[in-house]
Amino acid sequence: MARKGKVSRKTKETSINVEVNIDGKGKYQIDTGIGFLDHMLEQLSKHSLIDLKVKAKGDTHIDLHHTTEDTGIAIGEALKKAAKKFVGIKRYAHAMIPMDETLSRVAVDVSNRPYLIWKVKLKVEKLVFFYYSKQDQFFFRILLSSFWLE
Repeated sequence: MARKGKVSRKTKETSINVEVNIDGKGKYQIDTGIGFLDHMLEQLSKHSLIDLKVKAKGDTHIDLHHTTEDTGIAIGEALKKAAKKFVGIKRYAHAMIPMDETLSRVAVDVSNRPYLIWKVKLKVEKLVFFYYSKQDQFFFRILLSSFWLE
């Protein structure tokens, strides 16, 4: 049973196509037009071993918000389709990952009750054109469309 999901999302501001394979090898093809978001999605795919294809076009000449948020929604919807009835997926998981001068921590409860606790202290709000402060909305949109995370 292949656990794959495919979603196309079109709004006035964006056009997003996402494909996921939960049982993948961490292969990715990412093009959101937002370099830092591409990098983060590549890392997500690589380290989770979920194959991820994302093609997004948005009104990035105005702001990155719509493309970032709608990409999160589409990824969440694709994950939910791929998980089907969550067969073979454990309900709870957690990880602590040290990287450079940071320590990331995540706890996941796949209970279909979306909730996000975002405890991130940012030294800068913006890197070139990407607003770090928008990341909570990105992750929350994935949650609303798929799972519950802390």
